Amino acid sequence: MDLNLRDIRAFIAVAQTGNFTRAAAQLHLSQPALTVQIRRLEETVGARLFDRNSRNVALTPTGRELLPVLQKSLYDMEHVLLDARALGDGSTGTVRVACLPSFAASLLPDLIRAFKHDFPRVRFHIRDVVAGMVNTLVRNEEVDVGLTGGELSDSALEVLHVGEDRLVVVCPQDHPLARKRRITLKDLVSVPLVLTARGTSVRAVVDAALANAHCTPEVSCEPTYMMTAVAMVRGGLGVTILPGSAREVLAEPNLVARPIDEPAFVRPIALIRKRGRTLSPATEAFVAVLLQRLERESAMRLR
Repeated sequence: MDLNLRDIRAFIAVAQTGNFTRAAAQLHLSQPALTVQIRRLEETVGARLFDRNSRNVALTPTGRELLPVLQKSLYDMEHVLLDARALGDGSTGTVRVACLPSFAASLLPDLIRAFKHDFPRVRFHIRDVVAGMVNTLVRNEEVDVGLTGGELSDSALEVLHVGEDRLVVVCPQDHPLARKRRITLKDLVSVPLVLTARGTSVRAVVDAALANAHCTPEVSCEPTYMMTAVAMVRGGLGVTILPGSAREVLAEPNLVARPIDEPAFVRPIALIRKRGRTLSPATEAFVAVLLQRLERESAMRLR
């Protein structure tokens, strides 16, 4: 017969009160029911745990040695149950997210801070990587959800939200393009461009738009990170094209952003998960917050 929590609680209550009547009242049990639990525990252990007579109840030597062991076991088991319930109700756990660096720097910090205000025990594991790697991490279940860019054709991935991010030109305040309200394709091919490296979602959109328009730009540099592209623009190496939502766009006070007057310069974005996989309650709760934010921003762009 295995030990159970009710029998352990009964033993500890009798040991602490030294009285079956008081222990039964403390546990909201009848005295006969408490007696049955103690007898069952003694049968499981194979030894008498209490010496009792009409006046008092005392622990036997076996009972004295067993008391601290069972107290620790009860404490550990109760905390295991509390932790399990917390995982079940979403108040604790780990949320694993892969996303484009632009979203990791702009969208996630405020959302995570607000979420942790309500669920301080929830931990976050963030992978800020290019779009292709976001998809791979979700597909391989190394993360639970991904915020990615570009078109999706992978049947293993379920799309939870589809939106778009318009691209803008970032240039110095004294650059000729800064005087224009909107930038055309002709403007883009007339100046050196600092473009993020091939394999990034922004570069894929830019290359496709320029190729479809049969334009061949002058590419001066191809950094991997948007912040590096911004630094190169500041250094006079050209102008860059970034998502309008990217925090890097506003990182330099001497640079300005101008919209591109071409519909092709739009980066598709999607919130994805592995198809057929159950998310943890904590992740489900965070996804709901993230979806609300994405849908609100999509609605604002349509105004």
